[in-house]
Amino acid sequence: MPPQSSSASSTRPPRPRSPHFPPHNAPRVWFITNGTSPIAIALSKQVLDHGDYVVAGVLPTEFEKREGPAEDFRTFLDEVKKTERWRERLRVVGLDGRIVSQCQAAIAEAVEAFGRIDVLLGGTTEVVIGTVEELGQDSRTISLVEDTFETNFFANVNIIKAVLPVMRNRKNGHIIMMTGITGHLGTPGLGLYCSSQWAIEGYCDSLAYEIAPFNVKMSIVQANMEINVLTNRMTAVPPMLEYSQAENPAPLARDIFSGLLDKLERANNPSAAAEEKSPAESTSAGSPASSVHEPTTGDLLSSDTVTSLYAPLPPVFKSSLIAETVHALTAIGGHDNPPARHIVGFEGVTAVKDKLKTTSEELEDFIEVSNAVDIARDTGPATPLA
Repeated sequence: MPPQSSSASSTRPPRPRSPHFPPHNAPRVWFITNGTSPIAIALSKQVLDHGDYVVAGVLPTEFEKREGPAEDFRTFLDEVKKTERWRERLRVVGLDGRIVSQCQAAIAEAVEAFGRIDVLLGGTTEVVIGTVEELGQDSRTISLVEDTFETNFFANVNIIKAVLPVMRNRKNGHIIMMTGITGHLGTPGLGLYCSSQWAIEGYCDSLAYEIAPFNVKMSIVQANMEINVLTNRMTAVPPMLEYSQAENPAPLARDIFSGLLDKLERANNPSAAAEEKSPAESTSAGSPASSVHEPTTGDLLSSDTVTSLYAPLPPVFKSSLIAETVHALTAIGGHDNPPARHIVGFEGVTAVKDKLKTTSEELEDFIEVSNAVDIARDTGPATPLA
């Protein structure tokens, strides 16, 4: 084809350059561990549309359900079938990250399908709402501690260990671990969730140094707490009276997320919310005010049994909630020089900076105590203890 004249090329509109994707020489292969999450689905659409390949890990027991994230993922699969340029570049694999053999099999299937894995996005997480003492009430709540670490820590560790030989042999790869600002900040009422986030971040921070000589990069992406809580399964343990707001205002997590769930429920069903009448309106209409409280989704977080649920996210709210995180992931994924840590959103950055500032001030306050270990530094060798 003959080259076009400069006049012809000058009249052609400039090719749009997306800020989401750094330039690269070939399509990337993404492995997403929690493929049914809203963030994973939105990210998959973007990278598939960009020309990349996606391997989506799906927990088989969750996929069989016809509700919540599983139903959203089925809708996504229907969209993939109708989009020819996506169809051959998506592979769905069964993956329970808590089982080492399933992690190894899923990675092997991805390599068999697409030849390599360029980006591993780990984000398997579950939120448990309850104070430390509430988690110790009985055998069921105590077992949640082990279950949470199996999901939030070991599931991510297992998939990382399964993919490392593939990336190391190719001398190329990028591991992205999605955590939250709870990896920096302790939050009353979310102690178990925070501790699991600190654990995986410590693991990944150490891993980053070990794999750097193999040209395998490590990034931690910290999303806002609301994103992790509202886009994944949340489990609440029965409350104790001693930690109710009337007795102890510290653990706000249960009340905050109960209120959020109720707002989301009303947003999903605005007609029902409009029909609700206040007691004064009911009395003025000639009917006595009812003292019966209609249970809401938020009430489930204060149930007298261990309760698990997904937030009823309206589509518009869901897309706006995750947009900034998806943008960050697409910008970081596969970048030649990705950040070791990225905090999503101005509010998260501010919260972490305040925390670090407080820590720095505390260190300054106790610097004399810290220096006390420098015993007799200039007075010769210390006398050994008898």
